[in-house]
Amino acid sequence: MKLKAIALIMVLVMTILAGCGGKTTQPSPSTTASPSTTASPNGDVETTASIVNDEAAFEKAISDKGTWIICALKDMTFDKELVLDGVFNNGKKDDAGKDIIQRKIALYTQDENRKVTNRFTLTAPKLTINSPNARIQSGTFKGDLYVAAENFELVDATVEGNVYFTTDAAQKSFKMDETSKVTGKTELKQ
Repeated sequence: MKLKAIALIMVLVMTILAGCGGKTTQPSPSTTASPSTTASPNGDVETTASIVNDEAAFEKAISDKGTWIICALKDMTFDKELVLDGVFNNGKKDDAGKDIIQRKIALYTQDENRKVTNRFTLTAPKLTINSPNARIQSGTFKGDLYVAAENFELVDATVEGNVYFTTDAAQKSFKMDETSKVTGKTELKQ
């Protein structure tokens, strides 16, 4: 009798274990694209865009803890000085396989064909550019721009104010395309 009870208990335990121990399927990898992040000894890891719709989010995005690209969705006005800080990777590699360092303030929206659909104005008494390889693209900055970093660019952008370079190297490496303009002075101011 004891033998039958033990055998019955073993069969029940094995049945329970077999039922609970079935094959576990792992969910298939998601096919939706997620923003990539890359680490670099020279730059921060955040390579995603920061789409900003208010002044507080804009200030956070341009900080050294922000993102490589700051995309505005409307005009923004500040009554204090702003600083674009930090070294960021844009998520791409150059021909040698090194991370590309870049920073962009995008004062526009675009359609699926990358055609600019809206342009925005950023207004502040002063904007200091400390991030290397930075650019302001397809919008207007109202105020004085102080460029301390090398390789700053204006791309399809307007500066309604002055552009001051704090170093000779910053001034010499500055680029502006034919659709960009500066209404004030563009000079070295140390």
